[in-house]
This record gives sequence, C-alpha cells and structure tokens, in this order.
Amino acid sequence: MQTAKLALILAAGNGSRIASRSGEGPKPLVTLNGKTLLEHVMTGARDAGIERFVIVVGYRGQAIKEWYVSHPLPGVQVTWVENPDYRKDNGISVLCTSKVIHENFLLLMADHVFETETARSLLHHPLGKEEVILAVDRNLGDIFDIDDATKVRLEQDRIVEIGKALRNYNALDTGMFLCSEALFGWLELAAVNGNCSLSDGLRLMAADGKFKGSDIGDAHWQDVDTPAALDYVTQIFSSTFSNSGGETGTAYA
Repeated sequence: MQTAKLALILAAGNGSRIASRSGEGPKPLVTLNGKTLLEHVMTGARDAGIERFVIVVGYRGQAIKEWYVSHPLPGVQVTWVENPDYRKDNGISVLCTSKVIHENFLLLMADHVFETETARSLLHHPLGKEEVILAVDRNLGDIFDIDDATKVRLEQDRIVEIGKALRNYNALDTGMFLCSEALFGWLELAAVNGNCSLSDGLRLMAADGKFKGSDIGDAHWQDVDTPAALDYVTQIFSSTFSNSGGETGTAYA
C-alpha cells in the first residue's frame, strides 16, 4: 500500500552557488538535458505515484509559477506556497506548509534529481505515526563532492546523527524523505530566533528515535547545487533522462 499521495517540494532558495549557470533565474529552472530541474523532480515523483504537489517558492517565485503555467505536468494538482523568508534555512520553507498539509507526504528538494524507482520504493515503506524516513545512500565511494554532502550515521535502520560536518558516518542524505505531520512540530521545537534548518528538526527526531533510514541500493541521485555538479549529473543521467532539446545549464527567465 502506498503511504503518501502528496509531495512537498522546496524550491525557494536563490541558488547563489550555481548563479554562473542560472544567471538571474531561479535554480529550479536550470535545465538538465533539455528539462528544468523542477520538471525532472515533479515527473519522477508523479511516475512514482504522487498525485498532488505543494511547492514552496521564494526567490523569483513568480517566474517559477509562470514557467509552470506554460509547462503544466498532466495528471497532478499543484498548490503554491510563498516563503517570504526564503533567505532563512530550509526548515522555514517546510513550516510554511503546515497549514495546508494534513497527511503523510514525500519531501523533495527542487535541486535533487533521482530515479523514479527510488521514490516509488520509499512511498511503499511503512511509516509510523510520528516518524520520518530518509532515503539514504550507503555507497560512499560513488559520491560526487562528498565534502558537500549531508552525512548520516545509522544504527540498524535508525538514524542517530545527521549533518554535513559528521566525521563518523555510514550513509548520505539523498534529499528525499517520507514524512508524517509530526515533522512540523519538531521543526517548531528546533527553531531559534525564528529560524531552523530541516536537519535541526531531524536531529531532535533522531534523539527521540523517530528518524529512520531506507537504503536506495545502487540507484543514482545528485544534489545539483554547483556548476560542477550540473556537469557531472548530465553525464551520469545521460541514459536516464531523454534530451528533449535545450541547452544544459541555461535557466528560463
């Protein structure tokens, strides 16, 4: 049985590290093999079984919404949520949706590309009432720019630590989470001076035994946060993503 039919996509950041490719455009509209990153993420989620999306926008959010009007994804419903504080950490973008999400959901990043089967498998994973499950990658030797990756330490299927600076870790955060509504409460608890990252809330969940990991096996994924990462993902996904025209790396205005 599928655990969730709704996906939350975080698409609010300004993407300063990939600005040499995006120009003034928002990072979710940077193209990879002729399609925007956001289109890759939405299509992969829909094909995995997602029927509805909540998308948080901030930096040049109107440009993203206008792009979607001219490039709608058939078969899904989309709700847009504005995050006026998009310069804050990503936990605030998640909290912006607490009034519109009242069910289990798949949490995705607009700049993390993945294989559809990874999302499909996670969506069929049993989820406890107050849990979050992170899709984790244990193939540490195959990761591009591991220094920039968010690390996790698991004990069996429980995640006990998460963070970019971890020295003792045995898996990596792929940016895909199966979440219960409980995540919102933990993020509120983690907030300091009106700010918190997603990892801040997840650390509290880990300490309470509510944060678990699900291994993606040999599946591919990539955080497309820099020009080098964009070039790399273009190569490794060349057989997965069909080129429908357009130049990799350009952004829609």
